[in-house]
Amino acid sequence: NCVPSDLTMIKSHMLTRSSRKWSTKHINSCIIGASSSIPFIDLESVKYRLHSTDVSTDGSAPTQQRPIYVAATKQHVGKTSASLGIMSGLKKRFDKVGFIKPVGQQHVPVSSTELGKTIEVDKDVCLIKEHFNLDHLDYQYMSPVIIPRGYTKDYVDGKISHQSQIDIIMKAVREVKATSDIMLCEGTGHCAVGSIVNLNNAKAAALMGADMILVANGGLGSAIDELELNRILCQHHGVKLAGVIINKVIPEKYEQTKEYMGKAMQQMWGVPLLGCVPDKPFLGYPALADLEKLYRTELICGNEHRMMHFNVQETNLVTTSLSRFLENLRSKPSRTLYFCHSTRNDVILGFLGEYRRKKELNESFESALIVCGRKNKYPLSNEVSEMMEGISVPVLFVEYTTHQAMERLHDFIPKLNIDDKIRVQACIDHYEQYIDFDALLSRTEDVDLSPDSPCGISAEDLRNI
Repeated sequence: NCVPSDLTMIKSHMLTRSSRKWSTKHINSCIIGASSSIPFIDLESVKYRLHSTDVSTDGSAPTQQRPIYVAATKQHVGKTSASLGIMSGLKKRFDKVGFIKPVGQQHVPVSSTELGKTIEVDKDVCLIKEHFNLDHLDYQYMSPVIIPRGYTKDYVDGKISHQSQIDIIMKAVREVKATSDIMLCEGTGHCAVGSIVNLNNAKAAALMGADMILVANGGLGSAIDELELNRILCQHHGVKLAGVIINKVIPEKYEQTKEYMGKAMQQMWGVPLLGCVPDKPFLGYPALADLEKLYRTELICGNEHRMMHFNVQETNLVTTSLSRFLENLRSKPSRTLYFCHSTRNDVILGFLGEYRRKKELNESFESALIVCGRKNKYPLSNEVSEMMEGISVPVLFVEYTTHQAMERLHDFIPKLNIDDKIRVQACIDHYEQYIDFDALLSRTEDVDLSPDSPCGISAEDLRNI
């Protein structure tokens, strides 16, 4: 994106006005010539990044920490989980922590105090604001750009301008920075997500003047491969990589992964390992409330257990006789999720009967039953439905075959949400302890970029480009 005149100007500026000692070799590697192996820098992103430290609304000096932007290397690697841990740690170190998700997709309705009306924001913004009581921030600035269905077509058709997106994000940054000591930003997916509207995560980070944290799953070779793809895009937009968090590491390989990932990143990129987080299976356990959303239904009974979590590995499809099922029900772990077909009234009544028996013995009963029946063909009988009225045991009826229902559950990855306070707090407690906040804050201090940063050009040298 840099035309020859831009490159000549930047190079001349560095040689004549820089306070650093730049070698010709280093300048050529930073300025990205046509023969360079590094992709061209997106000049628009670099310009916004360099001027972003001057966004205070009251004309005061910029904050002491650059914004921290969290992005993933792919979907479902634990970006929101890492953001929760980081936010918790920052809250212990700063009085007021700002939060922005510049580009969101899955949105929920919330009430904006300043606007006095209901607006749509990304669901993760709702989670962060409500859980951490970020009362100094208004929702309208925390989720500036939402991409609902049809948005990308409107952008391509020219109904939404590129500049309008930038303007709304930069206004949000100004407002949040004005009331915060430090700002955390969460991206959407990997660094290239949003490219269709010219607003991917790397570009958004550049616009906000943020340093990037990349979150990847455990493993050496595959993690480095994924990180490199995303790192190059950050470099293209002039975004400094603050560090990496390796997530969902196999506990038995934790020390090995931590040692060799740290070595590899320092040798290859000069970037620290900011966190190495062992896998915690419970964080992937769905609650019954998640299953209501998955199957688009509601509990028939046992609504008080909506936040009960289940290990999807501990599920049983009942195809045996009633006696064998009851034997299984009494020998399996108490919190087991059972599936049966709606025609198996014997199994359903046996499940309800076992619950009553345990209740009379004052013993715990934590299992749940999902009754499956294809829509308009195998409904739940009225007699059985009446027997469930007022009973405190969780039962769901879903309009799928047993195979379809179990397949959907197997492929399901439950997302953290504000209603699931148990899993959210467990996530925070787990992640926060594995993040090196001293290294993170040191890497994101508001000083000039080092020659080894992805942008490669000091902020002071290029501020007036």
